[in-house]
Amino acid sequence: MGRIFKERTSVDEALQLFLDSFSSLRSAEEVPLEVSAGRVLAESVISGRDVPHYRRAAMDGYAVRASDTPGASPANPVILQLSDWVEEGTTIWVHTGAFLPEGADAVVMVEDTVTAGNMVEIRAQVYPGRNVGQVGEDIKKGDLIFEAGHFLRPCDAAVLASLGMDRMKVFRKPVVAVIPTGDELISREKSGELPPPGMIIETNGLMATLYVKKWGGIPRCTGIIPDHPESIKEAIETNLDADMILLSGGTSVGKRDHAPGVVESLGKLLVHGIGVSPGKPAALGVIGKTPVVCLPGYPVAGLVALYFFVRSGIRKLGSIPALPEPVLRKRLAAKISSKIGYVNFIRVVFEGERVRPLMGAGAGVLSSVAKADGYVLVPENVEGYEEGQEVDVFLIE
Repeated sequence: MGRIFKERTSVDEALQLFLDSFSSLRSAEEVPLEVSAGRVLAESVISGRDVPHYRRAAMDGYAVRASDTPGASPANPVILQLSDWVEEGTTIWVHTGAFLPEGADAVVMVEDTVTAGNMVEIRAQVYPGRNVGQVGEDIKKGDLIFEAGHFLRPCDAAVLASLGMDRMKVFRKPVVAVIPTGDELISREKSGELPPPGMIIETNGLMATLYVKKWGGIPRCTGIIPDHPESIKEAIETNLDADMILLSGGTSVGKRDHAPGVVESLGKLLVHGIGVSPGKPAALGVIGKTPVVCLPGYPVAGLVALYFFVRSGIRKLGSIPALPEPVLRKRLAAKISSKIGYVNFIRVVFEGERVRPLMGAGAGVLSSVAKADGYVLVPENVEGYEEGQEVDVFLIE
């Protein structure tokens, strides 16, 4: 590679090139329902039973024959006798969800009754089926419950449990190797010591690892790799059994920036230099069937690359549907300036019903993300936004 970025690829084009370079895993595994939330079904689910499988009371009250209640009202109650079964002139107490006794076809709510000894005044007329849950009212045998590719939520697991299931076949989570590089990095194991000038504690690997886990992957973080092409090459080759590789650092065009060149020597470098700020030095490639993302060493630039490319890559590998992001519509409390030709990632904080851009928040100022409530994406063809203008605000994950 040259010492300058000769080309700058748009975010959308870079993402499409990247996603087109590899295939979804589509391999499956069985997991217990207790850990199924957040997983993706690998097969459709057809109900093998009715839910409920019996007629049940939908209210606390008295099970009756509806034909015994015509004209019943507070002024003209019908008197029924408490019994152990339901037939003409008798009734049984039932609670919500209880099996409805044979002979009964309705339930009178307790609020519409008065009990005196073993006699019950029915003060409301009911019709057949009133306050009764019928067989299969919730789910019928043979119903399609979920299609393959459905993203399981806790409430979905409860539905599956009601069908008598205890394990589900889901797509395997992609394994993502996270490889921090840089001669200036110090392991977090030594974080109690103040690093000498020019040295910093390695934190990008931790951030990438946690986001990989949050987005549905299985992170595998290596130790720190020095800024030597052979060391980086060896680290990549050792981790080619992973489903995706993330290289952190060494992506720019300086003398110690070797990551994109090493990727190109082992496979195909798809993109180096992307129209996003911060994050321009990011690179994307593929080695064999393994996608590779080279994350810039500046923390915020690395975060942007994680958001734009790694999250989408994990979703494709794991067949994870893209769920809608919460987006807030807010007015700006101050002007936003941006670079034409770049998608600009602007961190903002909430001020009442407005948002204010964080000032002095460079690509290397990671704390600016922790201070931010969300971010605004300014398109590459827009030269900023004016104070008072409405913008879409995405929440920081």
